[in-house]
Amino acid sequence: RRKLRTDVAAAFPDLSAEQLAEFIPNKEELNVIKIYCHKGEAVTVYMNNRNPILFEIEKALYPTVYMLWAYPDLLPAFSTWPPVLQKLAGGADLMLPGVVVPPSGFPQVEQGTLCAVTLLGNRAPVAVAVATMSTAEMLAAGMKGKGFAVLHTYLDHLWEYGDKSCPPTLAPLVTDPAEKESAEDEEEMEGNESDISISTDPSQHLDLGDLSLKEQDSCGVLMGKEEQRAADTAEDANTEVQQEAEDSRTPQEQMDALFNQCFFHALKCKVKKSDLPLLTSTFLRSHMFSCCPAGQQLDIKKSSYKKFSKFLQCMQHQKILQVKELNKGVESIVEVDWKHPDVKAFAVPEGFSSAQDSKSEEREQVYHAPEIIPLYGVSTKMIPLFQESGHKKGSILSSSEVRNIIINYVKTNELVDETNKNFVKVNPILCDCLLDKSEQDEVSNLRWDDLLSRCLERLQPLHQVTFFGQEPIVRKGTIEPIDITIAQRSSNKKVTIIKNLELYGLDPQCVANILQQKVQASATITPVPGTKDRVQVQIQGNQIHHLAKMLLEEYQLPRKYIQGLEKAPKLGRKK
Repeated sequence: RRKLRTDVAAAFPDLSAEQLAEFIPNKEELNVIKIYCHKGEAVTVYMNNRNPILFEIEKALYPTVYMLWAYPDLLPAFSTWPPVLQKLAGGADLMLPGVVVPPSGFPQVEQGTLCAVTLLGNRAPVAVAVATMSTAEMLAAGMKGKGFAVLHTYLDHLWEYGDKSCPPTLAPLVTDPAEKESAEDEEEMEGNESDISISTDPSQHLDLGDLSLKEQDSCGVLMGKEEQRAADTAEDANTEVQQEAEDSRTPQEQMDALFNQCFFHALKCKVKKSDLPLLTSTFLRSHMFSCCPAGQQLDIKKSSYKKFSKFLQCMQHQKILQVKELNKGVESIVEVDWKHPDVKAFAVPEGFSSAQDSKSEEREQVYHAPEIIPLYGVSTKMIPLFQESGHKKGSILSSSEVRNIIINYVKTNELVDETNKNFVKVNPILCDCLLDKSEQDEVSNLRWDDLLSRCLERLQPLHQVTFFGQEPIVRKGTIEPIDITIAQRSSNKKVTIIKNLELYGLDPQCVANILQQKVQASATITPVPGTKDRVQVQIQGNQIHHLAKMLLEEYQLPRKYIQGLEKAPKLGRKK
């Protein structure tokens, strides 16, 4: 803790001794965790009060947005337009055309200086970045090119480690007397004319609570610094209600608007309170897709959100709904505020009826089996074998990549047995990584297939699941199969129990309803014993034949992901 305080004082000399003591207290709990980026780089994160406050990459300390919200003037700040936040959160760097030039001019920075990125009208930073050129070079370049390499943003995975709070609203510092007087005049005018809805001064009306990836009006309520920009923005907001032929928005803005329309349509007309909790994948596939107008198609990758989880996250920030991870890696909508003004104000488009026939709706639902790919993570014991190929602990590889790495390693180190090319000579690294202690003195050669199977067994098992229309999700371990069992109840009655449907994007309630109609037997949803927030389908009788037909033929799920089909009753005549 003392060393960390010394390092922080050296990295951020503007922090006073009191601020430093408040920032890294002596007695409060301070946690240190290590995470790995998708490229395999190790990052050390320091947590205080369950929020990440610092992260360290290659012995360099950087503040998180949580720290900068407490000390907003710690770093030189550069402002950008609110819509740019989506790009930064998606992994983009900050380009100079997106940087707003303030009347008082930019702060003076050099290349490599650590900077904060704020949104116009709010001093609370939303990103941490490194300047790729000095202030003089930015101006000399005509404000073109990449200005800042972004390291961390509000809404990214590091932010998700904390309490997921929104940035505070901090008024900009007004240093220019003329600007201050102008701001006061604006406020006076605002008080006299209560019917003004859009101000040409973005610092007066911008509410960060409205900043989300939703962009219901395609950022039509976001103001520019000039009157012309404000007029253009208002015009963009009005064009949303016009026909597509007259729409002057970009394709991305149109897709954002379509997602918003289908989202509110589905909440207002399709989803009932009894449907909750509802899998997010089911909500997208079964409810939002059916609300899409004829001739149009929802594609999250063509929107500004890029991921459906980010779209729902922004709706959650607007307090329209609440999303929770009831099962590991599987998110569900658990609560909806149907009294929210945006939901109540939504008007169902022409050509749709507000009350849909539930039977025809079920026929419209099309289930797409997820694509499941087994993956492997480099474990500590296997690092010596994989470091030659540039991989570190935690690097994620497919089975074909592992095979190619092993083959290249064997050929590079000339380990193929000259007398029999089906065997590989075991060198010290292979011995330490792949052989048990009892084998190390006895085994000198391994067959190729034995070598590869041993290697896969000693790597950390992972799997990637890709649901239709969504980004791939990587989870630890091997995926649990859909588990079908037969249980005996009182009076020698049997029931069929189905577990783990959520892992494959199947809504247990929907499966129970379909089975109940097919077999004309009672089906219920019950909690899985010994677990929290997990449910199972229970249906009277041995219904494995019907389940097998539905899962294998209708849903096209591979048989290897279904466990218990062998317990089906034998077909035969009753005597």
